[in-house]
Amino acid sequence: MKFFLLPLMVAVVVLPPLGAQTPHVHPASSIPPVPLQPLAQQVRRLEDALNFLGQPLPEKTRAAINHAIAMPDESAAVRQIEAALDPFVLAVVDINGESRVKVERGSAQAALVQGGSRFFLVKVINGGNVTSALNVASPNSGRVFIPSKNDPSPKMVLTKADVRDRWADISIYNKPPMEERLSGLAVEYQILEIYSRDAGQRSADISFNVGQGTQDIGFRNDMLVLFHADPARQIKIHVLDENGKPSIASLTIRDRWDRLYPNPSKRLAPDFFFQPQIYRADGESIDLPPGYYTVAATGGPEYNQHTKEFSVDTKGPEELSFKLDRWIDPSKFGWYSGDHHVHAAGCSHYQNPAEGVLPKDMMRQISGEKLNVGAVLTWGPDYYYQKQFFSGHDDPLSLPNEKMHYDLEVSGFPSSHAGHLVLLGLKDQDYPHTRKIEDWPTWDLPILKWAKQQGAVVGFAHSGWGLQVSDQALPSFEMPGFDGIGANEYIVDVTEPDTVDFISAGDTPFVWELSIWYHTLNVGFRTRIAGETDFPCITDDRVGRGRSYVKVDGPLTYASWLSGLKAGRSYVSDGRTHLMDFTVNGVEVGTHGSEAPLSSPGVAHATVRVAALLDSQPHPEIQKLPYDHEPYWTIERARIGESREVPVELVVNGAVAARKQVLADGAVHDVSFDVPISQSSWVAVRILPAAHTNPIFLRVAGKPIRASRASAEWCRNAVHQCWTQKAPRITVDQLGTARSAYDHAEEVYKKLEAECSR
Repeated sequence: MKFFLLPLMVAVVVLPPLGAQTPHVHPASSIPPVPLQPLAQQVRRLEDALNFLGQPLPEKTRAAINHAIAMPDESAAVRQIEAALDPFVLAVVDINGESRVKVERGSAQAALVQGGSRFFLVKVINGGNVTSALNVASPNSGRVFIPSKNDPSPKMVLTKADVRDRWADISIYNKPPMEERLSGLAVEYQILEIYSRDAGQRSADISFNVGQGTQDIGFRNDMLVLFHADPARQIKIHVLDENGKPSIASLTIRDRWDRLYPNPSKRLAPDFFFQPQIYRADGESIDLPPGYYTVAATGGPEYNQHTKEFSVDTKGPEELSFKLDRWIDPSKFGWYSGDHHVHAAGCSHYQNPAEGVLPKDMMRQISGEKLNVGAVLTWGPDYYYQKQFFSGHDDPLSLPNEKMHYDLEVSGFPSSHAGHLVLLGLKDQDYPHTRKIEDWPTWDLPILKWAKQQGAVVGFAHSGWGLQVSDQALPSFEMPGFDGIGANEYIVDVTEPDTVDFISAGDTPFVWELSIWYHTLNVGFRTRIAGETDFPCITDDRVGRGRSYVKVDGPLTYASWLSGLKAGRSYVSDGRTHLMDFTVNGVEVGTHGSEAPLSSPGVAHATVRVAALLDSQPHPEIQKLPYDHEPYWTIERARIGESREVPVELVVNGAVAARKQVLADGAVHDVSFDVPISQSSWVAVRILPAAHTNPIFLRVAGKPIRASRASAEWCRNAVHQCWTQKAPRITVDQLGTARSAYDHAEEVYKKLEAECSR
């Protein structure tokens, strides 16, 4: 077990359940006046941090804080906030005008748990308005060094007595949303984290300072605390899938005080500290201290979530069993789920000392969410380490219906400003004549062409970034900035034949994603959409929150799944909304080039199999969110009022041509539409913002789709806008070629504009 020594000076508030101690009350006369607004803002960050750390404040405490912040009397409000938080304080740190630090024991119960962390509050009374870091130190906390053959001269070797005494890891939690330094406010609260290696009674000498020499004289800057750590019990986990076979489940475990287990802050792979859930396979185990627990178990969005309550004590339990329960299995209809954009390094992952996580850790995520395909994309962060896992083949950990394949996102590369690229099915991951990232092209088109030459399926990631608009029209005719990393240079690249296969959707606001796609479809281009998560960057709660369902004939392979994605034999979904087997006039999406010919204007008969699942009770906290606030794609946003119905819309050339309501009860419903078609058109089905099919193209009398002169004009103007943003970042040696491509795109849109009849 490793322990870490971090210097820290704080007044600490403990968040375990309160003991019978009499609350310590600091004399009001010794506390300088505190303005409500900055204290309230700091307390909100404190609440956010504790929620993230899996140890939230009790509901009554949160209610008392909310009431206090709303009070008109600021002095009384400040007193109530302190009264609400002080019962949790383990230490009160007092910094005088000369920056001398002394500490007193607070009221919090000194309760710990073996093999896990507990969080306490530290109350800082800052009479010196100090803004340096608050440091904590303890001789009972620190790393234990053990000699080895590889390290015969370690920095420090401890005796058995030293190892016994260093039973804890004690540190100030100063990562976001907390600050690394004190604010200078007369009163504020910090978070103290204490990890216990052992069970039973253990004492710790804990001291605080705000820099060398700030300790008060007479040992007044430290305190001796006797802790009791509850022993952890190892419990074996049994998981069976819906067919009774051993499986893996997502488990979110909380105690009666809503604390998460295992505590996120000390989780190591395969458990990720930034997720509330863990994934456990049949036969694995979890360590829990005595207490009463609730566990929520599921297999991802295609499964119902079930909860189980249980107590842990010295008598048991020895094991826990879970049976997964599907509400739908699209693969039985030939539709296989996949997330083409997940990462094993960067963003929420640790980058130091580890360079991301290993394939086995990512495979656990894919299996735990029952994804059929997971594309793990190497990208800028830790690129040189992670690229070792790319082989051009499925990872050896893949299973028959759970494929993991390493590919590439061009992000953190010189061309990133033009839009991040997703390159799937690569045979070679290194751009010709490059030795490092900095050698790659500074715009997108050369990279797309290189990838296509080796048979890759390619497109743009997180398409909405840089395409922000203020309205909600779809498509929007407002001109976005083209100043981000989404499908920006797509507006140019799509005019080059067989260069862009898809743009990604599901992880940015749907109006921003879909508008540029609708405009290019309206003038005859046939780019598809694909669903992604960008885990753990745009979201880190789970892989597959945005996903594609691809129709595959025969056994599932990565190549067959990509082939379906390229052909548009797919739909984008949040996993709880399904639009299967979409056809128009008997032509199924993604077959026969997705083209249904009409000899003359007539009626289009469209069919689709719809299945969706809403909770029985609405979630107004989601429904009321603006569309540009997460979660961007979710069936809850599609709910009609307080019912369990959602609108299924048939879209023709970007406009809703017909609408029917379907009950989101988990059953499969057959839905059909009959709409008149007067000109060559593209047709799709959607439930916004939760699912969207790819289009079927109706060519009337063999004519190309030229549905909107306004869309063509928008596209032409967009090329110019994109150039103003991207040209300054393209190197001089590539600028001329890029300018020619942009000029070509403008000419294409001018021609298309002239060919549009309306």
